[in-house]
Amino acid sequence: MKYSTIMTPGLLIAAVWLAGCSRSNDSGAPAAAPGGAASGPPVAEHTHGTGPNGGVVFDLGSHHAEFTVEHGKHECTILVLGDDEKTPAAVSATEFILNTQETKTADGKVVAPMTITMSPVDAADGKASKFVGSDPGIGNVADFAGTVSAEIDAKPAMGEFQE
Repeated sequence: MKYSTIMTPGLLIAAVWLAGCSRSNDSGAPAAAPGGAASGPPVAEHTHGTGPNGGVVFDLGSHHAEFTVEHGKHECTILVLGDDEKTPAAVSATEFILNTQETKTADGKVVAPMTITMSPVDAADGKASKFVGSDPGIGNVADFAGTVSAEIDAKPAMGEFQE
C-alpha cells in the first residue's frame, strides 16, 4: 500500500507533463494523441512567439501563458492566454507556484533559485488571467527559466518557461 501512495503523485506529474499542449502544431495539423494514437505522422513540438506584453509564451497544462518580469518592482507576472496566444483568458485558480533555476546576470553575478507564490490580481467571479508574485531576486537582470505549477479549473497544470 505504501508503494501505491508514493507512485500516485509521480504518475500524476508524468501524466500532466506528457499531456503538454494538445493544440495543433505550427503547420495546422492536429497534435498527436497521448500514446501515439494519432492517425498521421508524429507531430514535432511547436514553438511560441513573443506574448502581448513582450514576454515568453509557454504551455501551462492545456493553456498558453506568458511570463514577464518587472525588475524595478521585483515582480514577475504570468498571464494566461487564449488559443491565439495574445488575448488574456480567465481561469479558475487561487495561486500559481513559480520555481526558477539558478542563473547569472550579464556581469556574472549568481542569482539563486527562487520559489515564488503568485496571486491573482484581476479576479472576477472566481476566475483570473493575471497572476503576480515578487522576490528580491527578480530585481536582477538575467534570463530566467523554470517551472510554473497550479490547479487550473480543478485540474493540475504544469509548464516550463525560458526567457
